[in-house]
Amino acid sequence: MSHLHELSAAALLSALKNREVSAVDAARHFLQRCEGDQTNAIVSLEPERALERAAQVDAGNFTGPLAGLPTADKDLHQRRGWVATFGTRRFRGLRAERTDALTTQLDSTGALSLGATASPEFGFTNYTRSLLHGTTTVPGRPDLNAGGSSGGAAAAVASRILPVAPGSDAGGSVRIPAAACGIIGLKPSRGRIAAMDGQDALGGLPTAGVLARSAEDAGILLDALITRGADGAPTSGAATAPPPPQRRSFADIRDLAPGLRVGVIAGPTLWDEVVDCPTSAEAAQAQDAAIAALTGLGAEVEEVRLPSLPGYAQAFMTLWMANAAQLRSLPSPMEEPPPFEALTRWLIEQGRSLDPGDVAASVGRFAEVERALICTFAPYDLVLSPTTALPPRPNDWPGDLETGDGLANFHAQCQYSPHTSMINVAGLPAVSVPTVRVGDGVSMSVQLIGRPGREDLCLDAAQALSAATGNIALSAGDGS
Repeated sequence: MSHLHELSAAALLSALKNREVSAVDAARHFLQRCEGDQTNAIVSLEPERALERAAQVDAGNFTGPLAGLPTADKDLHQRRGWVATFGTRRFRGLRAERTDALTTQLDSTGALSLGATASPEFGFTNYTRSLLHGTTTVPGRPDLNAGGSSGGAAAAVASRILPVAPGSDAGGSVRIPAAACGIIGLKPSRGRIAAMDGQDALGGLPTAGVLARSAEDAGILLDALITRGADGAPTSGAATAPPPPQRRSFADIRDLAPGLRVGVIAGPTLWDEVVDCPTSAEAAQAQDAAIAALTGLGAEVEEVRLPSLPGYAQAFMTLWMANAAQLRSLPSPMEEPPPFEALTRWLIEQGRSLDPGDVAASVGRFAEVERALICTFAPYDLVLSPTTALPPRPNDWPGDLETGDGLANFHAQCQYSPHTSMINVAGLPAVSVPTVRVGDGVSMSVQLIGRPGREDLCLDAAQALSAATGNIALSAGDGS
């Protein structure tokens, strides 16, 4: 058999099910991979707990669709008794007192969590870099940041430290690091994953997502994260749940039907009202490669312009700050805790000074943006844009974490990924797919945006686009 880390998640699960490899052997292999991590993807390991659970899987005491499959939790997702620092110095060494719904759902599948993947402080940024854990880098490119905020998960999957990994996405935090690391990153529809559907956050932005090296593997993890009733049907705690899946499994990848209508976003972004967001030559190259591939697959491709939505940028910033303001009162286990990082301090300070009326107006504006975007995209089966407008960023970008300017930092992040956050506001599914190599160890990606509930079509298109552009995600991390 090939080295376990060279197998797809689908192949590894098959080997585990057929007892060609034990869960204990799989756990040991990937723990060893984690210990040799060169990207700073893994920030804590729990080998004794992981091996104990693996032995229970081998004994038949834990079952489920991912039984024995190694993975790891994002450092924002708590598991009782395990280290959960949220990427902040104030929580150094903190062990969680409770288990989040998402980690509970992951456990119910029989998966083996080995530890935690890196996140920036509270997941506020589209880069993964913190004063607590340092910088997480693109596999094979120690000079480039892995993107964020699920950068640890993306780097771990790309470098074959993990077969697949869960992440979370409130403004692009699965898709952006997937793009930086050259793998597949899927953000599902709002409400698709009941264990993390965003209802506890103003604006309903965050949702759990998945990172993988293939569309099939992404579908396998997505299936597992969906809570299901006794009849096997997906359940949702959202008042407006997405339409039920059209297939029994999201891992059931199918060929694209000819005549697919694809809209390509053209013109200004919704962030251009506060900061210029030009598209780099590399991002344009990725989009052009996707257009050529989809046209060759029989799709009908045409430009679509975003609706005029003045005030979008300010509304997003207002709710981002309002959510951050809730962190001010968080207790620290340290007698004299260090300060938050500069961006977090700025977000909290701005959030605490907000007028309640402005917060309410921003929530209302989000509802208008959601309706407008869904209406604009409705004529198309899929909508296409670059995932990021710029190539992966250098490690010192966008400035000093201790003393940098908060607003300048935020604007720089908007310039890096101006097309992702609006998809969270609209609650639509979207998948990031690498389509072109632009340098040594660097690729660029596009995002494919689906109609509500159409993760299946997003994954079909991701598979077709990957195959037509050289299967870049499958070769991510080669040589690691």
